[in-house]
Amino acid sequence: MIDVKQLKYFVTIAEEGQITKAAQKLHIAQPPLSQQLKQLEEELGVPLFDRKAKKMELTAPGKAFYEKAKRLLAQLDDAVAEVKEIEAGTAGTLSIGCVKSCFYYLAQAIRHFHEQAPNVTFHLREGDTFSVCRLLQERQIDIGIVRLPIDSADYDVIHLPSDRYIAVLPEHWALSKPYLSMRDFADWPLLLLHRVHGAGQYERVMEECRRHGFEPNVLCECPDATILLSLVAQGLGATIVPQSTVALFRLPGIKVLEIIDSSMTAEAAVILDPQRYLPKSARRFLDVLQTVSARTSGG
Repeated sequence: MIDVKQLKYFVTIAEEGQITKAAQKLHIAQPPLSQQLKQLEEELGVPLFDRKAKKMELTAPGKAFYEKAKRLLAQLDDAVAEVKEIEAGTAGTLSIGCVKSCFYYLAQAIRHFHEQAPNVTFHLREGDTFSVCRLLQERQIDIGIVRLPIDSADYDVIHLPSDRYIAVLPEHWALSKPYLSMRDFADWPLLLLHRVHGAGQYERVMEECRRHGFEPNVLCECPDATILLSLVAQGLGATIVPQSTVALFRLPGIKVLEIIDSSMTAEAAVILDPQRYLPKSARRFLDVLQTVSARTSGG
């Protein structure tokens, strides 16, 4: 009868592509691992790997079995986690992926949650919205915090308070007024946030510029807000970012101004995998995050 250990061995071999590498990852000797794979194939009555190639490649039956085995192991992990967390929620590790322009909400929530549950540790991952969505799909994080829009059909979405866009300019740029209009950006090089994949804040700002009758001069596109702010501080150009981004990453050499004729808002949200068990600690953290976010926004 096939057991969990054989499934784990098989999945590891499939992902590593070599018995040797799989054995190293599993911390076992190579011969017993090869024997376990042989027994599994005999049990199933089909070859799972093509051994002619330098790298062990899955056969057609092997590919089908890999997908099922990986799903079964994930479900088993969820079941074990759920049992352990039923009476807990105050310990363990909480994995969170966050877009850097949303760190303002996250940093405050972690501080408040740590006061309530000091034994919970955090594993934080940073990336643009596309990257955070992928981390959630690959089960590397429990919670994702992203900027909208996204394809919400794949996730449970909890909306966070919206965030106004503001202008950030080099401090030494001389201005005749303490605020800006969108048309002011027509004469300046722009540094804009841009996702690695998909549409987001970049497209929103571009559309707003065109709505005001000009095609912006985009000098730089980057998914990292802190890099953009650093470039602004060096005098390379201006940027338009969510207000909370500057609140957390306020660098020397920049100045922040309101854009009086733009109603652009940045929408943020928590995303969850609807097919995955959410640990009690994660559910408690979400309560704190929503409370802190509402308080910060004045809601």
